[in-house]
Amino acid sequence: MRKWLPLLTVWLGTFMLLVDVTIVIVALPDMVDDLGASFRALQWVIDAYALALGALVLGAGSIADRVGHRRAYVVGLAVFAVSSLLCGLAPNPGVLIAARAVQGVGAAAMFATTFALLNSAYVGRDRGSAYGIWGAVSGASAAVGPILGGLLTEGASWRWIFLVNLPVSAVAILLCATTLTVAHATVRGRIDVAGMVSFTAAAGCATYALIRANEDGWSAAAVWWLLVVAALLLAGFVAIEARTRHAMSDLALLRDRSFVAVLLAGLLLTFAAFTTLTYTSIWLQSVLGLSPLAAGLTGLPMSVTAIAVSAALGRVLHGRRPDLVIGAGLLFVGLGSLLTAALVHGSASWPALLPGVALIGVGVGLATPILGSVSMSLVPAERGGMAAGAVNTTRQLGFAFGVAALGSVFTAQAQTIVAGRGIADPAHVAHAIAGGQTPGLLRATPAAGRHLLDSAAHAAGVAGVQATFAVAGAVGVLASLLVIVLMRPGRPRTAASTARPPVAEARDADGAPERGPGGPSGEARAGMVAAVTGIGGPPAARTEEAQ
Repeated sequence: MRKWLPLLTVWLGTFMLLVDVTIVIVALPDMVDDLGASFRALQWVIDAYALALGALVLGAGSIADRVGHRRAYVVGLAVFAVSSLLCGLAPNPGVLIAARAVQGVGAAAMFATTFALLNSAYVGRDRGSAYGIWGAVSGASAAVGPILGGLLTEGASWRWIFLVNLPVSAVAILLCATTLTVAHATVRGRIDVAGMVSFTAAAGCATYALIRANEDGWSAAAVWWLLVVAALLLAGFVAIEARTRHAMSDLALLRDRSFVAVLLAGLLLTFAAFTTLTYTSIWLQSVLGLSPLAAGLTGLPMSVTAIAVSAALGRVLHGRRPDLVIGAGLLFVGLGSLLTAALVHGSASWPALLPGVALIGVGVGLATPILGSVSMSLVPAERGGMAAGAVNTTRQLGFAFGVAALGSVFTAQAQTIVAGRGIADPAHVAHAIAGGQTPGLLRATPAAGRHLLDSAAHAAGVAGVQATFAVAGAVGVLASLLVIVLMRPGRPRTAASTARPPVAEARDADGAPERGPGGPSGEARAGMVAAVTGIGGPPAARTEEAQ
C-alpha cells in the first residue's frame, strides 16, 4: 500500500482546499454573533478565498513549473496552514478576510501542482486509478463542505472549521518529504507577473462592485466606476497576454467556441448550483432557528445524487456528445433551482428545499466530471494543463461572483417584503436579515413590535431565498442553451483545436512522460478521463467526439 502514499498526500491537500470553499457557509451566523460581522464582511469571508484561488491558480502553475512542483506544493500547504491558524484566531472580520485571502493563495499553489505530482508518482493503470480517486474527491468536496462545517461549528466552534486544517496540513507536509519525488526538471523562463496582477485586480474589482451594489444600490456611481476599472484591467490583461512570450494564458484557445462554452459552463455551473447555499444557510439558521448541523444536512441530497449519478452513468455516457451531457447537467441544475423557487414560499421550511436540491445534484453529477476532460480534449496536448487551469479558474470565479450577485437579489426582494409590512428603515432591516443578524434585530426591538418584525423577517427570508433560486434557475437553463449552441457539431474547428501534430514526448530522469506546463501528460489525461467519467480513448479520439 506504500505506493498510494503520494496519492494520499495530494488527496489531503485537494480535499482541504476545495472543502474550504463552502465549509464556511453554515458558520456565517455564528461569525456574526462572535465578531459582529456586517453583511459585506460575510460576503468577503467567502469571496476573498474563492477569488484568490480562482485568479491565481494559472499563475501559480507557471511559478511551480519554474521552482519545482513538490516545493510549490509544500509552500502552498505551509501558507494554507498558517493562514488557517490566523483565520481560527481572528479577533475581527478584517483579520479574518485578510487571512482568507492568504489562504486562497496557498490553495492556488496546491491546486496548480496536483496533476504534476500525480503524473510524477504514477504510470500506466496506477496513474489512471490515481486520477479517478482524485476526481471523486474533488467532485464531492464542495457539496460535503457545509456538512463538515455544521459538525465542527455545532460540536466545537466556527473557529474549528479553520483550525482543523492544521493537523491535516502537518501530516501532508510530512508525507511530502517522505513520499513525493522530484522527477521533473524545472522550466526556465520569466514569470508572467503583469498578467497575474492585472487578471487578479480585474476579478477583484468586479467582485467588489457586486458587493458594493448590495450596500449602495446599482445607481451608485462607485459601483459603475469599479466595473469600468475592472473592464480596463481585463483589457490590459488581454493586451499583456497577447504580447508576452511567457503568457500564463494562451488567448488563441478562446478562438474555439467549444472551449469558450466549457469555460462558460464552469463559471455558470458553480454560480447556479452552489452559491444559493450561502443564503439558504443564513435563512435556515438566523430566521428559522436551525442548528448549523441541521442546516448543513439540507445539502446532503445534492451530495448523494451528485456522487451516485457520476458513478452510475460514467460508463453509460461513454462516447456521448459532450455538449449534450454538459447541457443536460446544466439544465437539471436550472430545473432543480426553479423547482426549489416554486416550493419555497409562505411558511415553507427546510423540507421544501430537498426535492430541488436533489435535482441540482443530478446536474452536478452529470456536468462536473466531464468539464475538465473535455477542456483538455479540445486543445493541443501541450496546452492541456493550461486548459484545465482555465476551467478551474472560471469555476472558482463563478462562486465568488455568484455570492456577490445573489446577495443583491436576496436583499432587494427582502427589502420589498419588509417595506410592505410597514417596518421602519426597510433597507437596513433587509441587509441585517441577509447578513444573518435577525436574532440581534429581534433582541433590540421593543416587545410591542417584536412579533411584527419576526413575521416580516420570516416572510422576507423566504422571499429572498426564493428569488435567489429563481435567478440561479434562469442562469442554469440559459447556460444549458449556450453550451449546446456553442458546442454544436458540424462546424469547422479553429487552429487552437485542430488535430494535434505528432510531438516528441519529453521524458524525466525516471523515464516517465513529462507533463506540459500546469497539467498531466496525454497518457495521464486519458487515464483520468477513463477513471473519472468513463470516457476513454486517446485524446485525438476524444477531440473528434467533442466536435
